[in-house]
Amino acid sequence: MKFSTLTKSAFFAASVLASSLSFAADIDANADVNDIAISGYDTVAYFTQNKAITGSSEYTSTHKNAIYKFTSAKHRDLFRANPEKYAPQFGGFCAFGVSMEKKFDVDPEAFKIVENKLYLNLDKSVQKQWLKDVPGFINSADSNWFDIKDKTAKEL
Repeated sequence: MKFSTLTKSAFFAASVLASSLSFAADIDANADVNDIAISGYDTVAYFTQNKAITGSSEYTSTHKNAIYKFTSAKHRDLFRANPEKYAPQFGGFCAFGVSMEKKFDVDPEAFKIVENKLYLNLDKSVQKQWLKDVPGFINSADSNWFDIKDKTAKEL
């Protein structure tokens, strides 16, 4: 293989790798390896139906480079118009975990809306603990989020 061909191939491979990494969900957004937020649950449904409902790949939108799925075009459009209103707090990481300066994944079924904000927890047992002092844990998490939002879960 000629040096120029090898150089071009290496440059192309590096460019493809760099561009694929640039589309990864932001570090302060909890998403799976496919950049899907909240395990594909419809974040607007928490507010409009007060329950966790799996979204569809047919209706999606991105926020902080994470992909959100919705049950309808209407929900998708509501999210697009105001993602900060519907996106979960703390980037979709466990609210109780953030209050302890940690980033944990969540169970989309372990949720609570407080003052028109969506909070998710690791699981129902963690949520039980969080529910014992919601205002206190939210206050701690709000304070901690500034310091941990730009760190990976492993760094914490």
